[in-house]
Amino acid sequence: MLQHVWERASQARYLTGVVIATDDERIRDAASGFRARVTMTRSDHVSGTDRVAEAASASDAAIIVNIQGDEPMIDPDAIDAAVLGLLDDDDVPMSTLKKRIENPSDVTDPNVVKVVTGRSGNAIYFSRSPIPFVRDTGGAAVHYKHIGLYVYRRDFLLAYPDLPPGPLERAERLEQLRALENGFAIRVTETEYESLGVDTPEDWERVAALYEKTAVNHG
Repeated sequence: MLQHVWERASQARYLTGVVIATDDERIRDAASGFRARVTMTRSDHVSGTDRVAEAASASDAAIIVNIQGDEPMIDPDAIDAAVLGLLDDDDVPMSTLKKRIENPSDVTDPNVVKVVTGRSGNAIYFSRSPIPFVRDTGGAAVHYKHIGLYVYRRDFLLAYPDLPPGPLERAERLEQLRALENGFAIRVTETEYESLGVDTPEDWERVAALYEKTAVNHG
């Protein structure tokens, strides 16, 4: 699975390098098997952002992209879209993605994080609850799920672990709220990419079947 993520990330046009950051020697050994660059990090990080910040501190890259290792079907075009969302505005230190929700059950699923944005394209709020809430039965609203891929400006990423967590982050258990609670903007770009994270063996079987089908169609 890790190799699939690495290969697809390597196809993104706006990435000049792909590094796997981990504290697990088993992951390091697996990555070395397909000749990926690996950075070993401390084992006491409380979040993926902290781990990425440590890895970024040893690099001079101006823009850093945080791609989850459990997204074997990550779309290279989605990565590029998130990077461009940051490059389009020098005043924005962080960017991410959203996808229009098509399955109504996702709106009320707390495991599907929702996001609402303003006219600027910046995030107003992220929540596990349905946002916006439709008060009147005759009302209509478009709901978007948050795709957990992040792009940071280097200075902001290195400072991020030192930002104080606020009550919203602690309540929702969503670390991206730390940026909003501390007054920083997050640019959100819409994508058609449907996130397919692997959290269980059943998830892997589903993704593996889809990956094989995609490989056949492109073969």
